[in-house]
Amino acid sequence: MPIVSVLVNTFNHELFIAKALSSVVEQDFPAAETEIIVVDDGSTDLTPEIVRQFLPRIKFIRKQNGGQVSALLEGLAHATGEIIAFLDGDDWWTQDKLTKVIDAFNRHPQIAAVGHGYYEVNQQGASIRTMAVEAECRLSCETPESARHAANLRVFGGTSRMAIRRKALDHLLPIPLILPFFDNFIFSQAIALSGAALLPDLLCHYRLHSKNLYASDSFDEQRFRGRLELLRCLFEHLAPRLKTLGVSSSTISAFLEADQIGAKRLSLALDGGMPIETFRVELSAFRSAYRDPDMGYSLFKMLVLFVTLIMPPKTFYRLQRWYSQRGLMRFRERIGRARLTVPEVKARPSI
Repeated sequence: MPIVSVLVNTFNHELFIAKALSSVVEQDFPAAETEIIVVDDGSTDLTPEIVRQFLPRIKFIRKQNGGQVSALLEGLAHATGEIIAFLDGDDWWTQDKLTKVIDAFNRHPQIAAVGHGYYEVNQQGASIRTMAVEAECRLSCETPESARHAANLRVFGGTSRMAIRRKALDHLLPIPLILPFFDNFIFSQAIALSGAALLPDLLCHYRLHSKNLYASDSFDEQRFRGRLELLRCLFEHLAPRLKTLGVSSSTISAFLEADQIGAKRLSLALDGGMPIETFRVELSAFRSAYRDPDMGYSLFKMLVLFVTLIMPPKTFYRLQRWYSQRGLMRFRERIGRARLTVPEVKARPSI
């Protein structure tokens, strides 16, 4: 039986799927210990024809379009490996991905999942920046503090960066079909179940393109509404599931705190509201993210909070995006500083 099952989900990825599958077939991990299952979620382009070029090395499953979660469940029904590794059909792996991930599972027999660093690339595949932790670390939901830290690092457990033990995954099912994606829902539960390890290695190329939910930080109403709907679905289904895994109410609140603030900000930016609502959200965000501000930072934040009270929410968040996109934060840092509650994950330009 294989040690690892690679589940590749794809939908209309004719421009990308060959790169994704080549990166799996060419892994330096033993081919005899790897099975590759590709689930095509009803593609209407040339994706199926391209995938068939990799037969018989892969198992190929076609189904009617039903979304990423349904594709995952279809693939799991055919997977036999002890470890399940996931890959989106528009991303690709480095050659040593599976070797390093399986090594982490062997070194930490108690953990449920492994995530890692990655390259962000544009639609043509050129590297833009890198995302990685400084050193290998463990994530847990044992305390509110560890939960806040873990929640801040879930980005390293996205679909193409996540691998999970099959025995652990079976405890985390079912996945509500209403969810547009499964990665956050599964990785969050894995952290709560028995912890996850994050590797600093850059083992995946995550492609940003026009159909990607997080393709850009610029304002796109359809994309932002997709993010908001995803967050609302997570609140509805993830919190009760974490409770069944024995996570305390205070720890669940800490784990979801940043997401809840993000959802409120998105809602105000998209649909507007009362200025007092912006004030409350921004005050909550400040208290959640920072501590021990010096005098300069406190005065700056008081000015920002005053602006929320005299400006419509949509205008305020438009101004905030303008401020962020132009890198004006460096001027704020000259005025004053505050300590972050949890370490900030910073993207680094690719060399």
